[in-house]
Parts: sequence; structure tokens; C-alpha cells
Amino acid sequence: MNATIQAAAVILTLLAIPVVSSAQTASSLTRAEVKSRLIQIEQAGYNPATADPYAYPDNVQAAEARVTARQGAINSNGGSVPCSSQSARPVLREE
Repeated sequence: MNATIQAAAVILTLLAIPVVSSAQTASSLTRAEVKSRLIQIEQAGYNPATADPYAYPDNVQAAEARVTARQGAINSNGGSVPCSSQSARPVLREE
């Protein structure tokens, strides 16, 4: 009888492994999505290297709110946010 209980426990454990292993993959983000989100938050003014550790939640939440507001502005008017990057060519102005 003891062997029967042990066999049943082993079978139940083997049947439960696939359920547990696939439970976390349903809503996980990809590495690229996480990296993109971090870059957006840093562009919104949050710098993890110089951030005050005591104000961490407030600072990162404020940066996330700026990112969300910026994305809302892009989606509402169909435009894009001005880019701060510059090309190697100078801008020629007509006078």
C-alpha cells in the first residue's frame, strides 16, 4: 500500500509539471519590449544611476506618466514627438 501511495504521488507530480512551467509565459514581456520601455522612461527624465533611492517610486512613476502622456498625444493627433537627434549635415536655410 505504501508503494501505491508513492507511485500515485510521483504520477501526480509528473502531471503537474507542465501546468506549472507554462503558467508564467502567458503575459510576459519580451526582452526587447522591456528594453524599449526602459529607454522611453530614461528619455522622459529618469536616470537610474543618479536617482535618489528614497524617491525611487515617485520618480519612476512620474517618468512613466510622462511616457504615457507623450504616447497619448501621439495617438490622439496622429503626429510624432519631435526628435532631438541631429544628422551630420547642417541645416540650410533659405533667406
